[in-house]
Amino acid sequence: MAANLPDRRRPGDGSGGGVGSSIRGMSVQAEFEAAVARVNGLARAPGNDVLLALYGLYKQATAGDATGKRPGMMDLRGRAKYDAWAGHKGMSREDAMRAYIEAAGKL
Repeated sequence: MAANLPDRRRPGDGSGGGVGSSIRGMSVQAEFEAAVARVNGLARAPGNDVLLALYGLYKQATAGDATGKRPGMMDLRGRAKYDAWAGHKGMSREDAMRAYIEAAGKL
C-alpha cells in the first residue's frame, strides 16, 4: 500500500516540496548559484543601483544580516555597500536568494 512507503522527497532537493524546493526542478540554492554565475558573466555590467541591489541580496543570502559598524562618511563605496546589505535586515537567506534570482532574471 502506498501509505506505507517512506517519503523519498528531501527538503531542498527540488523533488517536490520542503524548504528550498522550486517549481523549476532546481533547488533555490542551485538556482541562486546559476543566477550568480549569469550575473558574473554578463558582457556589460549593469548600473551601480542594480549592482548595489544585487550585492545587498547576495550578502543577505550568503552571510545573513549585516554585521560590523557602518563605514564612515569618507568611505562612500563601503557605506553604499553596507547600506545595500543592511537594507535587507531580517530577510531570510532563502527569501534573499529568491529575490536575487528574480532581480538577475530581469537583466
